[in-house]
Amino acid sequence: MFQPGYIKLYRSGELERRACALDERLDCCDLCPRECRVDRAGPVTGFCRSGRLAQVASVCDHHGEEPAISGVRGSGTIFFANCALRCVYCQNHQISQPTGDASGNRLDCRELAERMMYLQNAKGCHNINLVSPTHFVPQIVRAITYAVPMGLNVPLVYNTNAYDSVDMLQQLEGIVDVYLPDLKYASDLWAMKFSQGAGYVEHARKAVKEMYRQVGDLVAGDDGLAQKGLIVRHLVLPNGVAGSGETLAWMAKELSPEVTVSIMSQYFPCHRASRVPMLSHRITEPEYAEVLGVMEDLGMENGWVQELDAPDSYVPDFDRRDHPFELDRAILGNGVA
Repeated sequence: MFQPGYIKLYRSGELERRACALDERLDCCDLCPRECRVDRAGPVTGFCRSGRLAQVASVCDHHGEEPAISGVRGSGTIFFANCALRCVYCQNHQISQPTGDASGNRLDCRELAERMMYLQNAKGCHNINLVSPTHFVPQIVRAITYAVPMGLNVPLVYNTNAYDSVDMLQQLEGIVDVYLPDLKYASDLWAMKFSQGAGYVEHARKAVKEMYRQVGDLVAGDDGLAQKGLIVRHLVLPNGVAGSGETLAWMAKELSPEVTVSIMSQYFPCHRASRVPMLSHRITEPEYAEVLGVMEDLGMENGWVQELDAPDSYVPDFDRRDHPFELDRAILGNGVA
C-alpha cells in the first residue's frame, strides 16, 4: 500500500530536523530566488509581503485539476496568499497580489495542520494540494509534523510557479510526493516584463530538474491517482510570449520525452492583461495547434491537453473562499496518451 514519504521522515526524526532548519531561514528569508534576507517576524516585508504566519486565502476540494490530481473526490487544495511573482495576467491576482482583506487568514502551523486534516477526513480529498507554497515552506513542513500524528496519510502536491530555489527544494526531498510546477517562460525578457521574474528561465529550469531528480516520472495507483512524480504544466500565452516550443524542447532533452506534461489553453486576459496589447486576447487556434504539433514532433505523449474552448469559468473568484471555482468537474480535456 502506498505511503507518503513524509511519514517515514517523521518516524525517523528527519522531518522535525528539517522543520527546525527551515524555521531558522525565516529570520533572514532566502526561500525563493529573490533572497530578500528580511526577518519574517519583523515590520519590513520582502517582495512577497509575507510574515511569520502562513496566509491562507482558500481551503477547498478542487475538482478542476488534472484527472490524476482531482480524481473523483477532489484535490484538497490550500491556496496561499501572496507570491514571488507579479504576473500581469494572473488568474489568482485577488490573492497573489492582494489588497486589504483579500490577503488571507493568518494561521499558525497547528491551525494549518488542522486544515489539512479537514480536507483529508471531512472532505475525503485524494491529496493535499499546496498552491503557491514557496514563501511558506517552513510553515508547511512544521504543519506536517503536527498533521502526521493526527493521521495525515495522503500524497502532498507542491503546486508552484517554478520560481523556486534549488537549495530550498532539497529540503523537501522525501516530503513532497508530487511536484506540479508551471513552467511559464523561455525568455527572461518576457518573464521580467510580464511577471517581474528576474532570471526566471535559469531558476525555473534548475528547479524543475531538481524536482524531477527527486520524484522522477509520474506514478499512479490502480485508481489512476497520482502517488509520486512530476507533472509539468505549461500555460500557452498569446503571441508566443511563453516560448512554448522552446520550453517543450528543453523538457524533452533535459528531462525526458516521457515526462508527464499538462498543456493549458485556458489563458484569459485577467488582472491588468487587457491593457497589454500582446496579452489582451486569448490564444488563437493556429497558435495552439503549433504548440501541439511541437509536442507531437518531440514524441511527448504522456499527460493532458486542454481543449481550446476552455470556458471563462476557469477563472476563480476568491470572494467565494470555500468554492472559488464554478466548475466541480475536471477542467482538462482527454489525455494525450
